Order: sequence, then structure tokens, then C-alpha cells
Amino acid sequence: MTTFTCDDGDTTHTSLLTASSDRSLSLWDPDTGNRVQTISDLQSSVKCLLVLERLCVFVSGGGELCVWNKDFQLQCHRPNHSDTGITALIELPKNCIAAAMDKEIVIYRLTVSTDSSISVAEVRCLSDHQDRIRALINVNDGLFASGSHAGELILWDAIEWNIMAYEHILWEESPACTHAEIRLAAPKPSEMSIQHLTTNGRHILAAVGSGLYVFSVLTKTVVAYRKAAHDSNVLHTMLLSDSELMSCSEDGSVRMWEIQDLPLSAEPASSGFFGMWTFGRANKPSAPPLKKVVDVPNIRMLELTGDLIGHSGAVQMFVSFRENGLVTCSTDHLLILWKNGERQSQLRSLALFQKLEENEGL
Repeated sequence: MTTFTCDDGDTTHTSLLTASSDRSLSLWDPDTGNRVQTISDLQSSVKCLLVLERLCVFVSGGGELCVWNKDFQLQCHRPNHSDTGITALIELPKNCIAAAMDKEIVIYRLTVSTDSSISVAEVRCLSDHQDRIRALINVNDGLFASGSHAGELILWDAIEWNIMAYEHILWEESPACTHAEIRLAAPKPSEMSIQHLTTNGRHILAAVGSGLYVFSVLTKTVVAYRKAAHDSNVLHTMLLSDSELMSCSEDGSVRMWEIQDLPLSAEPASSGFFGMWTFGRANKPSAPPLKKVVDVPNIRMLELTGDLIGHSGAVQMFVSFRENGLVTCSTDHLLILWKNGERQSQLRSLALFQKLEENEGL
């Protein structure tokens, strides 16, 4: 689901664009809630959407890559040969787009002819990930990032498509884990998977299993982490500032965090039977040297500052309206609007004093 804004010269109208596993695309009027247009019986289900407002077109990804104009007319399409199909799309400079397909990122270039027709061609295939790509985001005008099921975070040049930084988050088992009964308690593979990436252009926040991992774009190093931020996998994250962030999880909670310096009694290097997080850096992803978190200089920690409990199911996503509140959605079929209690109390007091002034203190 995404928004589609098109400028007709005199007016600018924003519509809501949705795609479904029933192999359909729909355009909605957000003011009335009515469906304006729909396309059904596509060749495959649509897994992701990308709007290119400058060209006034949108791109759908799934079993094939399709380019549509504002009137829902197919401009061009290109099949792909991946079993998983296209799972994520982002816009790159010079009329290029990046598509995540299994372990690869395929770069396509859109060409607009003199007769306004559009064609798409594959220009590069990036095969540096060792496992399925779970997240793909723009960082800024010159960089984008991808995260994999194996815990790989790669920072890319958005123009030359070269690797600018590589981090591998691994789970290192302790020697005690050689016992059969201990291996039963070893972490499941999903605990190292990157479920979600978000950025403010200066930092990248990665949801890694049930933990959170903050990476500096400027220094290309880890700046903070929390290996057990939730009781279950983290599904969505947001950077509120350079020092504040938010996350939600399968455990039904929404938590707020602040980046703080590690205390003298930092988290131990080994956490016994359950292993520990390690970070690796390398020019090539094949065999990165490993580095303990506590050995990384200037590493900081994430301190819990707030916990929102109200959902009975996994919280899939949230939208922040800053001082106006926060909206969360969950598998319990509820949307909850949260307000800052202290701010609301101040607003009520201010409204009361204004009312008293209007009534001359009565």
C-alpha cells in the first residue's frame, strides 16, 4: 500500500494505491473511501509497489516487474526468473530502480522515448548477499541499504552500485553448546534475520530477530545495540531522532528507546548457553572476521524509556504523528491511537485557563 500523487497542471490529487495476493491492483479516493479503479487477473500476485512521481507512473513487483501510468494502463513489463519473485522496490538516481529477488538485487533502468512510451531494461545484478534479502531501503540521495535473512547489512552506492560498508550480525555459540541438551536451547535461525530497516539519513536502525542494531552511516560502524529488545521478533522500527527510536514486536508491545553510554558494568561478553551477538566487517561478504560487541570502541546501549501495552496480538506496524500521537495496528484487528499523557494534561490546563480568561475568571 502506498500513496500516488499526480500533478495534472491545475490540480494535484493524492490517491491510495493498494495491491493484494488476489492478483489485483486498486486505486482509492482517501477523501471518500471509494474505489476509483481496479485491475484484476494479473499474471501473479503483487508483493510490492513503487511510485515514481517525477514520471507520473508506478511500478508493481511480484512474479514480474510492471510499469503503469496514472490511468492504470500497462506501459511495459519484464518477467523475472526467481521463484520468490520481487519482494521489495526502491527508486535510484538516473531513472533506475532496485528490485530485491531472493539473494540478489537487480538494477533496472527506465527509458522514456520521444513519444512518451516507457521501456525497462536490466543493467546490473548484485549478488553479494549470502541469503534471502528481507529489507531494502533508500538511505539518502547517494546511498541505499539491504538486509538479509542471515543478518547481513550492506550499504550501497546508489549511483555506482558498489558496496560501501558491510556488517554481519552473527550468533556465536559458546563451547558449552556442544552438549545435546544445550543445542536444544540454541537460538532459531530467525533470531539473526533482519526483519526491518529504517533510516534518517545519518543512522540505520535494523530489527534483527528480537533485537535492535544501530549503524552510523557517517562512520560506517555500530554505535548501539540491544540484543533482546523484545520477547519475540521485532516487526517494525522508527528513528525519532539521532538518540531516540521506537520498535514493535510479535509479542504485542510497542517500545521507546534512548541511545545511552554503556555503564561500567556493561553487558558480559558471553551470555552462557545462549551465545552472544558478534559483528563482522569485510570487503566481501564471504568470510568476514568477527568482532565481539564489547570490543567495538565507543559502542553504546539502548535504554528502555517507554512501553505501550494494549494489543493482544502481534503489532505489525505503527505510524507516528509526532506531538499529535501514535497509531498502532495489530493482528488483533485493532487500531489504537496513543497520546502523550503529559502533553495532553498541559493542553487541557491551557484550555481551562483560556476558558477562564474568556469568562473573566468565573
